[in-house]
Amino acid sequence: PAATAKAVENPLPSEVAPEQQTEPKRVSPLVKSMAEEHKIDLSQIQGTGLDGRITKQDVLTYLESRKELDTLSSQETSQTPDQLSISNAGNQTFSGGKLVPHTSIRKQIAERMVNSMQVSPHVLTVMEADLIKVLNHRALNKAAFSALGINLTLTAYFCTAIVSGLKICPEVNSSWQDDGIQSYSDINLGIATSLGEQGLIVPVIKNAGLLSLQGLAQQINDLSTRARSKKLLPDEVKGGTFTLTNHGLGGSLFASPIIFQPQAAILGTGMMQKRPIVVTDAEGNDAMAIRPMIYLSLVFDHRVLDGEGADRFLKAVKDTLENWS
Repeated sequence: PAATAKAVENPLPSEVAPEQQTEPKRVSPLVKSMAEEHKIDLSQIQGTGLDGRITKQDVLTYLESRKELDTLSSQETSQTPDQLSISNAGNQTFSGGKLVPHTSIRKQIAERMVNSMQVSPHVLTVMEADLIKVLNHRALNKAAFSALGINLTLTAYFCTAIVSGLKICPEVNSSWQDDGIQSYSDINLGIATSLGEQGLIVPVIKNAGLLSLQGLAQQINDLSTRARSKKLLPDEVKGGTFTLTNHGLGGSLFASPIIFQPQAAILGTGMMQKRPIVVTDAEGNDAMAIRPMIYLSLVFDHRVLDGEGADRFLKAVKDTLENWS
């Protein structure tokens, strides 16, 4: 029978015993001592000194690279099969399809979203609001606003309600700092604006607390138009203290938006739907009615706010919308 060759395992360079090492001729006593101490085969190191001589720095560089390889190997060994499957998913090759390179704005959005989720504990609270009074007011005033060149959208009402809520609950208009909670006297309201497949951008209405419904509507029209035509100034996307995202424009009922750091909260408004609800008249009588309802989704940083404070703010927003006059 044919002889079976016996496999011999060759030790890694980092594991070669000193007596097995092939030592170059031109090494200093220091380098030789370091090689013996760390069990290094000096033949594996490319010298950068005079005439190829191995220097102390060459040995230190080799040790550092070996340390990095050992760390990587340890991390891979400690991963579960599921973790390895996830981490290697991006390296898989599939038949058909194509790789679409990331745009700079998509990379920026991804980095900010991942960072936000890692930085702050997100908590969601949801309420619903009846918009019958808002719609009645809008129907009565839309033409007058249009005559001034202003499109009176529901977003303007949402912004007004947010401003009212932040004045009642100023602790929401703040951010977490390592040495305390930073409160803001100015209300700078970010408005998440979709750019289609290119992602989204968040222009900021500065000093929103000083603006009326008309002033807010005018700012929303201007900023959203220039955002979509890529004509915003750098300062107009900075300095926000609270953000509104109207995800209902795409048909979503409610969502859990990600906080725009370093703000303490973000409010999402869902799609308006006509739904049957129980209404109570001034005399306490209940009746069924069809009303235009929306969900208000507030996501807040639990380091800054507790449930009571977040709900108090959201209730103030709801009350402003439902009691519009």
